[in-house]
Amino acid sequence: MPVYTSSRSGSFMRLRQEGRTDEVVRRLMEAIDLGLYAEGQQLPSESELAVQFGVATVTLREALAHLRQRGVIETRRGRNGGSFICASVEIPAEMLFDRLRELSTIELRDFGDEHAAIAGAAARLAAQRSTPEHHRQLQRYIELLGEAQTRRERRQADARFHIEVAAASQSIRLTHAEIRLQGELGELLWLPVESLPKVAKVQQAHQAILDAIANNDATLAGALAEAHVSQGIKRLINAKLELLSADEE
Repeated sequence: MPVYTSSRSGSFMRLRQEGRTDEVVRRLMEAIDLGLYAEGQQLPSESELAVQFGVATVTLREALAHLRQRGVIETRRGRNGGSFICASVEIPAEMLFDRLRELSTIELRDFGDEHAAIAGAAARLAAQRSTPEHHRQLQRYIELLGEAQTRRERRQADARFHIEVAAASQSIRLTHAEIRLQGELGELLWLPVESLPKVAKVQQAHQAILDAIANNDATLAGALAEAHVSQGIKRLINAKLELLSADEE
């Protein structure tokens, strides 16, 4: 599945504190995992990334060194050199199941409460502030979800839709929050379980949100976004309970 990156992606990642190498690493890993930077894509220059994150160049270099050690990026020398995204590997389902086992239902519910609040606010503002270009991007991610062939591709298309809604709200803070939330649990929403959502159903929900945004109906857009996120968390809690039941047996 082709990944469509946005020239705005860098502006969404400014850090709240300077000098945080581990935070830069985490934010870049989230951006790469979510497809904000595609396989083979060249990262902006060190000076550009440092400005985007609001950190010193030395801090940015330390973060890139960590990513090179992990095999996430590679650095090429010469006239056309720079840091490039390496091929990423889909996280094994069993690792994700282990992560789900570690989360309590209370933690999942709290995550859902936060995500619903962020997604709802973003959708309401998007209905007031979005442009036709935002609508076209959202429509494209709905189409990409239908074209996805792997769990990772479905997850990325789903996550990018929600991130683009936040981008359409023209709120950098809401976009920061959406990227963080998608990085935390977005992968779990597409685990191969009995409660796995049907792609067509998710597309329908996304289309309804987009239609409300395009029609400048802030109240409906917010309500639909909140309901969609809440349904996803309910499925995840059910998957958690199914997993506990299977482990007991």
